[in-house]
Amino acid sequence: MRILITIPHFFKPKDNSRHGSQRKDPQSRLEALSKSLAALHQLFGKSQSIININQRLAFPVNQPQAHELDIVICTTRDCHLLNQLSLPAHFYQHYPTQVEPLFLGFECQAILRDCLEQYDYYCFLEDDLILHDPWFFNKLSWFTKEAGDLCLLQPNRYEISTYALTCKAYVDGDLASRVTERFQNVKERSQLQSNIMGVPITFQRALNPHSGCYFLNANQIAHWAQQSHFLDRDTSFVSPLESAATLGIMKTFLVYKSVPQQASFLEIQHYGTRFLDLIGEQVDLAIC
Repeated sequence: MRILITIPHFFKPKDNSRHGSQRKDPQSRLEALSKSLAALHQLFGKSQSIININQRLAFPVNQPQAHELDIVICTTRDCHLLNQLSLPAHFYQHYPTQVEPLFLGFECQAILRDCLEQYDYYCFLEDDLILHDPWFFNKLSWFTKEAGDLCLLQPNRYEISTYALTCKAYVDGDLASRVTERFQNVKERSQLQSNIMGVPITFQRALNPHSGCYFLNANQIAHWAQQSHFLDRDTSFVSPLESAATLGIMKTFLVYKSVPQQASFLEIQHYGTRFLDLIGEQVDLAIC
């Protein structure tokens, strides 16, 4: 399987900024992007082996789940950290632009469109998101076979810590229905239920479809690219950043996430603890 992954990346220090892309110290952003890129190759690339101790040889493993990866990092105006990455040169391709930083996600959409019919999956991933599940694309493929290509499964984004009030927090819980009702009708096919490995599982239409990423098969990206709103650069969902990541897919597909009771079925790590640290400060910890 051939997979194209586009990543918008921006870094420019700014005084008193909350965003990782504008902090004085670039180290956390470097770590996030490095871990994201390394994980993609380690999970889905073909360079995986098992050591046969008896023969003292390393043999290929996981090849049926290994894929051909092309990763394109989209930047603007030399505001990036690519020259500081300690990673092999073949791990990614650099696509420089001159657009406003918050609009880099739309440039990623243009790259995906320009590569139609060349890949099996077309992906967008913010530069601080890290995958840990080698069965991630198998789960997506299973879901679309069950539900159809007009249904899109989004991962639940989470943060982790060993020192906060909770060790793990999913950060994209429900928004008020009014925030997205202009763009989607969550009552349409509101729930899907199935079984996987003998376990019942439920997916629900997402009141908060944002995950900072999306993963579309070839049929889905072709369908989206045919829509009149494709690449219209509409920024009416929260901000240009969230709109580039989420608004187009929300207008095009029935977006689902696994229910909170099974949030870990499809998940992706958000690097750092910016949201998790709100628990106990601006967010109360519910006692059940």
